Amino acid sequence: MIKFEDVTKIYPPSTVGLEKVSLHIEKGEFVFLVGPSGSGKSTFIRLLIRELEPERGRVIVGGRDLATLRRWKVPYLRRNIGCVFQDFKLLTNKTTFENVMYALVVTGNATGASKKKAAEILSLVGLGHKAGNYPNELSGGEQQRVSIARAFVNHPPLLVADEPTGNLDPDTSMGIMQLLYRINKTGTTVLMATHDREMVDRMRRRVVALDAGKVVRDQKRGGYGED
Repeated sequence: MIKFEDVTKIYPPSTVGLEKVSLHIEKGEFVFLVGPSGSGKSTFIRLLIRELEPERGRVIVGGRDLATLRRWKVPYLRRNIGCVFQDFKLLTNKTTFENVMYALVVTGNATGASKKKAAEILSLVGLGHKAGNYPNELSGGEQQRVSIARAFVNHPPLLVADEPTGNLDPDTSMGIMQLLYRINKTGTTVLMATHDREMVDRMRRRVVALDAGKVVRDQKRGGYGED
């Protein structure tokens, strides 16, 4: 699903984002991307969605070399990647249901069955009863569930989550993780960048650790820190 081949990204004038990173993530995997602030996690994700381009190396997503992708095709790439962020990025003037529907509209998938699909996804994340509520009427955990529903409504082969539990309490964070785990069990590849040590230690999934832009550890069933 994801291949980084000797990827280097330098921010002007000389700050290293990533340095000679080579990494393969297979279809259906659940991978934690960990490391201190400034280690390269955000750079990794921005390269993955072609928000940045590397100085050297190749980034391949779903068999597609992003270096050969024309600019006008970048939105089509991103339609196949569900993105979940720490700050939710919900549309405040739209209801929960309308936020999820919006993802279908902008990807051209607003068919006659769309409303049923959006309702089913809201039920999946446990918010079917709050379809008519606006984001400011929801808790932080509920807003994040809407964000996940919106990212998953098109059933993308890849879901990328950047610190999705960063602003949430431990119990709510566990609920979000269980939801991402259920999504992964449907076949969607999940890549999650996180600082949540307890969560990573509890889940025991593949852990890729970055430090100063380099991969310093890659464990099949690892914890947050060195075992």
